[in-house]
Amino acid sequence: MPALPDPQSPIPESSPLADWLDYQQRIHPHAIELGLDRVREVWSRLGAPAPAPLVITVGGTNGKGSTVALLEAMLAAAGKRVGAYTSPHLVRYNERVRVGGREVDDAALVEAFERVEAARMGQGAPVALTYFEYGTLAALWIFAHAGLDIAVLEVGLGGRLDAVNIIDADAAIVTTVDLDHQDFLGNDRDTIGREKAGIFRHGRPAIIGDPAAPSGLLDAAGQAGADLRLAGREFRWTPPHAGHWHWSDGMLDLDFALPHLAAPCQLANAAAALAALAALRPRLEWNPRAIAEGLAAARLPARLQRFAGPPELVIDVAHNPQAAGVLAEWLAANPAAGRTLAVFGALGDKDVAGVAAQLAPRIDGWFLGGLDGDSPRGLGVAALAARITDVLPGGTEVRIAADMQAALASAFTAARAGDRIVAFGSFFVAAAALDFAASRGLAEAAPATGRPPP
Repeated sequence: MPALPDPQSPIPESSPLADWLDYQQRIHPHAIELGLDRVREVWSRLGAPAPAPLVITVGGTNGKGSTVALLEAMLAAAGKRVGAYTSPHLVRYNERVRVGGREVDDAALVEAFERVEAARMGQGAPVALTYFEYGTLAALWIFAHAGLDIAVLEVGLGGRLDAVNIIDADAAIVTTVDLDHQDFLGNDRDTIGREKAGIFRHGRPAIIGDPAAPSGLLDAAGQAGADLRLAGREFRWTPPHAGHWHWSDGMLDLDFALPHLAAPCQLANAAAALAALAALRPRLEWNPRAIAEGLAAARLPARLQRFAGPPELVIDVAHNPQAAGVLAEWLAANPAAGRTLAVFGALGDKDVAGVAAQLAPRIDGWFLGGLDGDSPRGLGVAALAARITDVLPGGTEVRIAADMQAALASAFTAARAGDRIVAFGSFFVAAAALDFAASRGLAEAAPATGRPPP
């Protein structure tokens, strides 16, 4: 692998990588086009090399990125060379592809894109690829040539027709199932669950981390002939007590310190990740000490990431009602001394009113920013305000700003002693908030578990 870049340096707008990413966004008429035929054809032209001897695929409505981070950390602590593919990114595209715990550099990505482009243009008619499909094929090609022990792949959208699903996973996890991306996946949990179950394979471990999994997900897993391992049935975990929690699957009983990742849902994510590793024990060295070290070491930005104030800043990527409910639960369990002020922005295809309704009882004032300048799918601030007004209690303060930086600045100006600012919504909001925190020199605070920051 070429030398890695400074992890704090964004991609220069005129860099070869930026040029490739711009090209990929322009050549396909749709940002999203589900289906495996085109991706599989290009992968075949690339020789279809296995990305790693073992592959774990992670799907679900929420918790995918955290589960990948937990798996990556536990496997790395056990001495495994791990490739991790996630999306979207926060600041740098390179975040999406990690080898050995580090982001690959621009040169590696550019070389992979060149290989993908040559394959899609050659050996017959050119094959149309979306931005996400380019990235998936590039990541798989990099992993196939990186000497990995195991690859951990995050599904982008759904499962059955997602580009990641061209790879047959040795174990697959579905973390949660809830309403999101209904235009592509369906309007109820059963239908969405069937789509997500598409990553399961006959005879291979299928871990479901949602203890209230919809019947559609369970039925599809059964129809696939997968080795189903369901939270609350094949594996269990206990609520935290005195800084510890317990996991068991009937054969293994393990006690762990609470993970660094602070949200209440992170124990469910950790439990599902553990169930996947336990299912692969015949092919993976089982190392409880390394697992404990990995659980403690796992980090993921913008998942209840706290920065010391005043005022305190909390950044989270909650962008659908289920994730907003988890954030509301954390706010209830960890109240601020003063008010809680929300900085919020969203993409136009999200259930914005549903998100706001979950958090409205916990928020004293809203500072809205437009994302129409960040993404073609971004929601302008006037439209955003119109969508949430009806679900907020009467008299709730709502201020609007053209963009997220202005909304953050307005919230910080309005904050008083003891207040907390919570920036959430799209990944674009989280990226803007991280940039804002850096510009103000804010120091990361310990999570609610009491662990020190990294």
